[in-house]
Amino acid sequence: MGMGAGAEAVSGKRAELAGNRVGWRGLISSKKTFAIALFASLGGFVYGYNQGMFSEILTMTSFIKATDGYAARTGLKQGMLTSILELGAWVGTLLNGYLADSLGRRRTVVLAVFIFCIGVIVQACTKNAGYIFAGRFVTGLGVGNLSMIVPLYNAELAPPEIRGSLVAVQQLSITFGIMVSFWIGYGTNYIGGTGAGQSNAAWLIPICIQILPALILAIGMVGFMPQSPRHLMNLGREEECLQTLARLRGASTDDMLVRIEFLEIKALWMFEAETAKRKYPQYQDGSFKSRFMTGLNDYKSLVTNKSLFKRTTVACLVMMFQQWNGINAINYYAPQIFEGLNLGGNTTSLLATGVGGIFEFVFTIPAVLWVDNIGRKKILITGAIGMSICHFICAGLIGSYEGTFSTHKGAGWATVVFVWIFIINYAYSWGPCAWIVVSEVYPLSMRAKGVSIGGSSNWLNNFGVGLATSPFLSASAYGTFIFFGCMTILGVIYVWIFVPETKGRTLEEMDELFGSEGMAAEDEALRQRIDREIGLTALLSGEYIEPGEKADEKAVHADNVVLDDTSA
Repeated sequence: MGMGAGAEAVSGKRAELAGNRVGWRGLISSKKTFAIALFASLGGFVYGYNQGMFSEILTMTSFIKATDGYAARTGLKQGMLTSILELGAWVGTLLNGYLADSLGRRRTVVLAVFIFCIGVIVQACTKNAGYIFAGRFVTGLGVGNLSMIVPLYNAELAPPEIRGSLVAVQQLSITFGIMVSFWIGYGTNYIGGTGAGQSNAAWLIPICIQILPALILAIGMVGFMPQSPRHLMNLGREEECLQTLARLRGASTDDMLVRIEFLEIKALWMFEAETAKRKYPQYQDGSFKSRFMTGLNDYKSLVTNKSLFKRTTVACLVMMFQQWNGINAINYYAPQIFEGLNLGGNTTSLLATGVGGIFEFVFTIPAVLWVDNIGRKKILITGAIGMSICHFICAGLIGSYEGTFSTHKGAGWATVVFVWIFIINYAYSWGPCAWIVVSEVYPLSMRAKGVSIGGSSNWLNNFGVGLATSPFLSASAYGTFIFFGCMTILGVIYVWIFVPETKGRTLEEMDELFGSEGMAAEDEALRQRIDREIGLTALLSGEYIEPGEKADEKAVHADNVVLDDTSA
């Protein structure tokens, strides 16, 4: 599917001006935006820490005692205790589609942190398993909110040349959180010993410490983080949108790249506003009912509109395969899997898990640096093939030596090594790239709602994995690996056939990528008219005239644009 002539001109002009600003060069040239994305990704750190932390405390003697033995029950009950957070996150992500647009990106982050902290406090007051169920569900509401809003926020702040890298920073933060949680759990496991006398501090410290980064994120969002330029345009605050873009890019408001990006955002916003008037003429009075009905109809259009349905299918199925490749089965139950390999007790299995956390963090870094050079599709396919091979090898080793690992230590450690290689393949591919694809495929007016649907697919399938893995392992450990290996192969086939490459496309060009040839002629004419009216067409041709500027000054202005062009 090709782009229209207008979009091609925009993309070509931007590439000419931006030069080779991709990968690490792009991150260095966009220091301010990169720093903002790093701070916002504290939300990813909180999310990742929470995921890894629970697998560590689940096998602690004092935690099992605090839940009246509930945490030690294998099968469906343990699966529900683990996955209740994902159920809350699913609900939180769905709610966020509305909250992100109505409250704004920054306020939504603050609300998510507040809810998250309430859930943590409830868990810290645990007297029985009911506190863990309630606390993890409430915490999940906040985690789900953060998992959706941070990549959305980073995508909307990023220039197209490094958008993939900046969204991948979210996954890097998640893996850093997982790694930190593993080692904190490994250290606190020794408080009071690992037996019957283990102190409650062994599990209370890992649970409570996660409040600190969450509060830092909330304070920063209120104190110094910028609004999303695209959200400002949604609110009609055009001048503030332009000023924010210029500050983010470290340039003046007259810079050619800044002007092009600003006018692209404005053009698409005007296009979608006018088409909304055509679609919903009865809901234009600005009342709560009108906004609610418009939002409801927008959600319906994610299924009923052909182009939007294709995006929604891609977002939901990519997230489904991200979960059913088995990464969170490993994150949640690795200590139990490693215990079955007779590596030498609970401490050794926790240590093995911690090493896996280091691999997951370190091998996410290449995705941040090179995802915008290589592209999303190739990385997803390569990573999935590597993961499936590891699954099948682990299945073969466990099937051959199950019950005899105490006398075949080499086979046990070989299984651990291939689990680590599986984690490495996930870290550079499906971890960051799935979120990148979901965060960039939707048009401006549908982005928050669309990303919330994609994110909700992640959490609903995450819930399914968390619920099913404990019964799977109880029934057949090697069969569990075979199942996840087969699901990963299905993911390869789906991406190869159905997922388009989104590398290098602007957020505004995604409308073209997902079905431009099916766009009605009047819509195309409307877009071209808006481009002409706001000056985007003239800017690309070097003939742009600022509002109020005299026609005979056009040549002088064009010369100034060229000078800005060179300095960019």
